[in-house]
Amino acid sequence: MSTFATDLTIDELKAEADRLFNRKRLTNFGLPALVFVYLIYVFFAFDVSGMAERANWENGKTLIADSYSYKTHVSRDNRTGEVSTAIEGERKGRYPDGEAPDWVSLGETTVIDLEDGHIVRFGPETVEYDIPGYGIVRATPTRSAGVQAELPAGEAPDWINVSKNRMAITTDAGRLTVTRNRSEVFRYFNGWELFWFTLDSPYYGKSFPELAGLAAQGEARAILNDFWTNKMWRHQDVVWAIFETILMAFLGTLGAGMIALPLAFLATRNFNPLKSVRFLTRRVFDFVRGVDALIWTVVLARAFGPGPLTGALAILVTDTGTFGKIFSEALENVDEKQIEGVQSTGANAPQRYRYGVIPQVTPVLLSQLLYFLESNTRSATVIGAITGGGIGLLLTQAIITQKDWEEVAYYIVLIILMVMLMDWFSGWLRRRLIQGETGKIRKARDTKAKSFFLP
Repeated sequence: MSTFATDLTIDELKAEADRLFNRKRLTNFGLPALVFVYLIYVFFAFDVSGMAERANWENGKTLIADSYSYKTHVSRDNRTGEVSTAIEGERKGRYPDGEAPDWVSLGETTVIDLEDGHIVRFGPETVEYDIPGYGIVRATPTRSAGVQAELPAGEAPDWINVSKNRMAITTDAGRLTVTRNRSEVFRYFNGWELFWFTLDSPYYGKSFPELAGLAAQGEARAILNDFWTNKMWRHQDVVWAIFETILMAFLGTLGAGMIALPLAFLATRNFNPLKSVRFLTRRVFDFVRGVDALIWTVVLARAFGPGPLTGALAILVTDTGTFGKIFSEALENVDEKQIEGVQSTGANAPQRYRYGVIPQVTPVLLSQLLYFLESNTRSATVIGAITGGGIGLLLTQAIITQKDWEEVAYYIVLIILMVMLMDWFSGWLRRRLIQGETGKIRKARDTKAKSFFLP
């Protein structure tokens, strides 16, 4: 039996218990209240309600539609009367002169069938749009008087925008825009058109069995070359950009590990008795990892110019500080007995580090290196957009154009697949290098134990 000895009276004990209870209650209710007040402040400080009001949901719908579809543009030069048809309105995706999709009938009056009764006519002088349930809209572009529009009686609906120099009509079937110099219709189709072959390729429009038959007849090299040199989707440039991105991550991560490991010995108490050197080394680690890799990218780009090497150096500088901290902490936790065992054999200092220290910290080193290699693959995408290299540059270029969002979606899909591949690769390599080695040691130990007990 035990007793609780104290010099406090009953009243003092009750007062102390009440004080502890009040502190506990303040902590349990006060912290959530502070978080709630902070969230209210954020709501008004960042004008969350105003953001919702200013959001343009129509633009958002258009952006999403552009990511999984493409537009075919039918354009008429109002000055010459020339009509052209192109995928995404690009010269690289333009149909040959005199050719057009089957829903476009070329002639003195070009008829564009947008289906469901929506018909657009490019006449010699006037552009007409026959809209089911509304009527016929006419526009006559002139150089002196601008665009003269004729609409059915009544107030114009919201999806028709008319001014002196421009008329725009947006329906579910497509869009018509008429200006003084140009009339244009574009129509959405699902898919990524010209992804495999461009219009000027002899293999455009052929089915997979047809392509397989041509490949069997000796045209496999030509088929692959037309796909590889696709001018619209730039598969050759994309593959090289992905390689540059992975190379930036690999060089930066590996270089940081090689530099951080010897410096980590200077930052540990059990390997460096000089306190001033330890302090200085740790502050260097804090400095280089305290500045984000994007900031180092801008600084190094000013010093060395843009390019993938600059991105690799930015990753190297930042990760050197991170690895230095992680490696030094791992070195401070090594087993001194194993080092003493190696020292008892007459090994010098480098040999003690090689055989007594490195084997102990290798699993931690490899695990962190592989993790950061995977993480830096994502970082290299953003860094490449700044330094002008890798898949990040192509993604930035596609976003700036504000028209080829299917290319943006394509690059994003490739980046996700690249990160997934690096995740799988780093996990596989980690199992092979760390768990595999541990399994060998365990198997050898079990074999030795069995040989000791069995006759």
